[in-house]
Amino acid sequence: MIGQFVNGRVYVFVDAANILYSQQKLQWRVDYKKLKGYFENECDLKGIYFYTGRVGSNYKQNAFIEKLKELGYVVKAKEVKRIQISQNAYEWKGNLDVELTIDVLANLNNFDTFVLMSGDSDFAPLLEKVKENHKRVIVMSTKGHIAKELLDRAKYINLKKLRDQIVYLK
Repeated sequence: MIGQFVNGRVYVFVDAANILYSQQKLQWRVDYKKLKGYFENECDLKGIYFYTGRVGSNYKQNAFIEKLKELGYVVKAKEVKRIQISQNAYEWKGNLDVELTIDVLANLNNFDTFVLMSGDSDFAPLLEKVKENHKRVIVMSTKGHIAKELLDRAKYINLKKLRDQIVYLK
């Protein structure tokens, strides 16, 4: 499916927090081994990056990160912060938007098609910059988790349509 929309060398950048919300809406999980295989089968995949917050020495999370690295993902992780949002309420925050943006711009000459797996409107200026450099831009997310600013700037592929190819089966 995505093969018809890409051109040349492809780099994929996965915003893990955003995809987590998509998975909750879809009620199924992405199998990241299948996801990488999907891109390898559909296009000339040259790089796949994964950005995630990390909670200390969480064994399951760290094992997952190591598995992604073994599969060939470039993983960027940083410790999440506990932010007080009211008297007795806290929010965990592990935002890696800046790191993702830096990596996209640093690799601009290495790809012809940029695939962003996120629906975050903060990435709209990045999409503009990539397009200014005559690159094709594709955004993958789910309805309800994709900002209009991204839809206006990129080809959109709904993750729901890829379920059969990328669903995690226990």
